[in-house]
Amino acid sequence: MVAKILDGKQIAKDYRQGLKDQVEALQTKGYTPKLSVILVGNDGASQSYVNSKKKAAEKIGMISEIVHLDESTSEEDVLKELTRLNEDDSVSGILVQVPLPDQVSEQKILEAINPAKDVDGFHPENIGKLYIDEQTFVPCTPLGIMELLNHADIDIEGKDAVVIGRSHIVGQPVSKLLLQKNASVTILHSRTKDMQQHLKNADIIVSAVGRPGIVSKDDVKPGAVVIDVGNTPDENGKLKGDVDYEEVKQIAGAITPVPGGVGPMTITMVLNNTLLAEKMRRGIE
Repeated sequence: MVAKILDGKQIAKDYRQGLKDQVEALQTKGYTPKLSVILVGNDGASQSYVNSKKKAAEKIGMISEIVHLDESTSEEDVLKELTRLNEDDSVSGILVQVPLPDQVSEQKILEAINPAKDVDGFHPENIGKLYIDEQTFVPCTPLGIMELLNHADIDIEGKDAVVIGRSHIVGQPVSKLLLQKNASVTILHSRTKDMQQHLKNADIIVSAVGRPGIVSKDDVKPGAVVIDVGNTPDENGKLKGDVDYEEVKQIAGAITPVPGGVGPMTITMVLNNTLLAEKMRRGIE
């Protein structure tokens, strides 16, 4: 058996066409969604990622801006810029690119974003709503994972799902989303005993720890669905996933590549949440 490849690039392309249609429909009502991104410093990976978001937003008809602040910018000045965007009625969604410089508290900045414009879904209010099953902005990588599974018609209900990693960005929220679809979910982490046994029993594996090769073919039962969130650059700058892709794809039922799997869906969900933010504040279903 060779796994079905979950092509995030193609799925994202199709999804973005649907978003583009919705943006055009909004524009007939006089509204254009706008995404504002705060970037502090000159980290190359962050700059590239932010530019990708801006390009993707503009391609579907949204307005996008990058507020680029110097590496030495104080926390107070970042908060002032954030307040300005919170109060700007033309701005639908805000995100702050991380990591931030040492003098700026990531938690303080994320908590200062207007929850109604928090398209990354990291504000405590939105995280809280997710956990009590209220409509909210869902963190983009977990939401992208669920869209990949949905697009591939993968049945989640009643399945045993294992999530490797317990971060607030991916591991915990994707576990909650899988629970909402009636999977039985186990979260594995650095203190887990007998990790391989948990993996061998899993129908769905989501790995999000940034440790290349942590999931091998010996860890995966035949036919399992394997979602690889890892994207660790090697010594040549090539991205490596958490999963031994070439080996695992020979026995898995479905698998995401790295790159080209989860990554394109994450950016797509930023656009999805920006559109949702604009609709919600305009009272449009």
